[in-house]
Amino acid sequence: MNTLNFLDSNVWLALIWSRHIHSERARSWFADAAEQQFFFCRFTQLTVLRLLTTESVMAKETKTMSEAWVLWDRVWADPRIAFLPEPDHLEKEFRSRSKFSSRSPKLWADAYLLAFSAASGLKFVTFDRALQTRSGDVLVL
Repeated sequence: MNTLNFLDSNVWLALIWSRHIHSERARSWFADAAEQQFFFCRFTQLTVLRLLTTESVMAKETKTMSEAWVLWDRVWADPRIAFLPEPDHLEKEFRSRSKFSSRSPKLWADAYLLAFSAASGLKFVTFDRALQTRSGDVLVL
């Protein structure tokens, strides 16, 4: 089955960085999904590049911007991986998923990623269990 997967930034980081707490789980899932396709958007790509160059995340393995691009290019070389621009009808989906009475700034990114995934007809793949309750097509690794 050719499942179309939209990966959360935390999954991309775990695939790239072997010392990520969930790296083994992500890599095992990715290897088992040989017939599937994997997508990222500019937001998830930018988030991963930012995390790779953030000392509080990467500690002694913090990358320079150039090194982060080299790691990203290794991911991008896999023919199962593709970039998706924003779908035309994303705005409506994003607004409907971001009408909370909360003041949590984290919910903006979650709402955007879930809206992007839904508007593109993709399965959202994450480690964040809370997102499973906010959307129907979410796979928590």
